[in-house]
Amino acid sequence: MTRISRQYHRCPSFIQLLARKFAATRHNHAFTLIEVIVALGVLGSLAAIAIPKFSSYQYQAQIAHAVADIRKIDLALRTYKEQNGNWPATLADLGMSDLPNDPWDRAYGYLKIEGNLLALASARKDVFHVPINSDFDLYSKGRDGSSLSLLPAPVSQDDIIRANDGRYVGLASEY
Repeated sequence: MTRISRQYHRCPSFIQLLARKFAATRHNHAFTLIEVIVALGVLGSLAAIAIPKFSSYQYQAQIAHAVADIRKIDLALRTYKEQNGNWPATLADLGMSDLPNDPWDRAYGYLKIEGNLLALASARKDVFHVPINSDFDLYSKGRDGSSLSLLPAPVSQDDIIRANDGRYVGLASEY
């Protein structure tokens, strides 16, 4: 054996050095149980903050969507009255092929009031039991899907309503 080859055998290669170093330190790269618990606690805290905020934004978007739909249907109803001289008996009479459901996938409520004295008993009413519209009621039953004609009732607070003959469209709780 030559002197150079003996020297080569005595000195380990770079790859062998890395392999020895990794073998000696590979157990130090794992997370301890405490570190995992702390990381899960931080993630849980962030989720506890973020999820309610997201739900609030989603609910506000659903309300805005329902308000836009009610205004669109209100315009279609007014156009129908101009063309036919009276309000339709139902929303289906509008002939809208793309009549939307509310954001909670339920049909919008409609009640023709003008010229129908019996409808006044079923009309949406404010805190003083006075009908909020004189022509027709148009509303969504809101997130809970239930509603009463009296707006101050707890089940009606999340309804999206049309009031004052179309001058107000929004949450019943804010009317």
